[in-house]
Parts: sequence; structure tokens; C-alpha cells
Amino acid sequence: MQSPFQLLFDFFDEPKPAAKKQPQPAPAPVDAEAAAPAEPLDRVLHPHSFRHPDANREVLLGEVHVAYDFRRGRRRNIGFTVGPEGLVVSAPKWVTVAEVESALRGKSKWIVGKLQQARERHDRIEASRIEWRDGATFPFLGEPVIVVLDPRHAFSESGGVLNTGGEALPGVPRLTLHLGLSHNAKPAQVRDAVQAWLMRQAKRIFTERLEHFAPLLGVQWRKLSLSSAGTLWGTAHSDGSIRLNWRLVHFRQPVIDYVVAHELSHLRVMDHSPRFWDTVRTVVPEYAQLRAQLKDEPLPPW
Repeated sequence: MQSPFQLLFDFFDEPKPAAKKQPQPAPAPVDAEAAAPAEPLDRVLHPHSFRHPDANREVLLGEVHVAYDFRRGRRRNIGFTVGPEGLVVSAPKWVTVAEVESALRGKSKWIVGKLQQARERHDRIEASRIEWRDGATFPFLGEPVIVVLDPRHAFSESGGVLNTGGEALPGVPRLTLHLGLSHNAKPAQVRDAVQAWLMRQAKRIFTERLEHFAPLLGVQWRKLSLSSAGTLWGTAHSDGSIRLNWRLVHFRQPVIDYVVAHELSHLRVMDHSPRFWDTVRTVVPEYAQLRAQLKDEPLPPW
């Protein structure tokens, strides 16, 4: 019986009478990047499928084909992990493959839901990827900003000037960042100039919010550092030093306030016990919703 996942294509037409060959023009050069498919071939052929790049086993969960990375290890039970790349299944050495697949089917609804969420998040991130050039758009405090390359000015001290264009029209950003770069500046130059400007804004904004929340929490911070960590938004140490990810300035200020209050609260409670969250709640009552936004809203890839 043919597997439901096998597709058969007939690439050959029926024989036709031979025709006199006509000279054909040379094919035009193909731009590899432009010719690349909009979606991976696997997703086109199997729209209801998920494949981990290191997949070594496959299973059908309802109508969804899932290829997963299966690992054996020293553990007591079967574990499922859904990440950006797909599903990873870990199992003890004594568990049979049939038992693993039975456990997968038992959790099929949860697994497929998490895989779909991971795919949608990945697609949103890719859709927000920035092309660093004149006219590029990036988020600042939750609002889009248009990059304007302005070689007439050096902006030596600030690195750029943010202009407000008044009330925005629907779908049109009202903020523009003027950078002292030539119109033929390389993407890396534009990216680095925007990052330098954002980091200066981050230092200023974070300092203001630390000064605001520290007295409310009855704590004293001593030093602020900026980080570029991939997934860690902030850290706090008992000596009063605070470290915050500069990319927080992409988010709206309430989200920044949550992270600042979170780290300052650690100067009172150095764990995540109920007492810690009660401390955060005293200054940011809606911290749960803001925390969810921080997890769910994807940032543009740099």
C-alpha cells in the first residue's frame, strides 16, 4: 500500500513526432535569490506537516505529519520539547518505540498546537526582518521609525536625530530617524548606526525608569549596564548592579517598566517566590499581561 505521504509525479509526456529543431536563445541569467521559493518545498508539498532539521523518526498525529528528533538518555520518563526548530522527544533506554509513539498520540493536540504556534512566531519574525537601507523601518518604544540617510549632517554627538511628523496617517509612521550617512551606505553601516543610536536611547530611558521605580520599591541601584543577550532581558545583583538588554527599547514603555521593576524587585527578593511577584505587583499591577507581551511579541531579526 502506498504511503499517504508519497507523491508521484509524471515528468514525461507521451511521445510526439519529431520536429525540426529551431535555434533557441540562450537562457537569461537567473537571480538565485529572486528565484528561491517563497516557502520551503516540504511545507508546500505537506502543508500539514512539521519537520525538525535533525529528524530521525516520523509519526502521524491525526492528519498532521510530524518528523521529530528522537533521543535516548538517562531519564525516568518520556519528555517532549517544542522549540523554533520543531519537536524533540527524549525517552529512557528501556522505553520501546511503540510506547513513545503511543505517548505522542496521547499528547497530539498539545504537540500540534505548540508546533503551529512556533511556526507562526517564526513566520512573524521573518516578516519583520529589516532591510538596512534608506527607508528601512524599525520599532522604537512600540512605534515604527523610518530611517532617512541624510549626508548633509554629521550628527556627531547624538549619532542621529529623531523627528516627529505630527499626527500619523493610517499605516504611515510619524517618526523618522535622520542619520549622517551617504545614500549608498552599506547595509552594515546603516544597521550599526541605528544600533548605536538605540543603545544611547536605551541608556537614557532605562536610567530614567530606574530612578522612577527604585524609591517606590525602597531599593538603591548602583550601576547600569547594557547587554545584547539573545533571550535574557535583564539581571540584578545584590551589590545593586543592574544589567538590561538594550533591545527592550523596541517595546512600548509599559513593557520596559515591567522589566525594570522586575530587576529592581530582585534587590529585595532574590528569587521568583510569591513574595517576589507580590513585590513587582506593588508598582506594576498589570505585570502578568506585560510579561506575556514580552514573550509573545517577536522582535525583528538583526
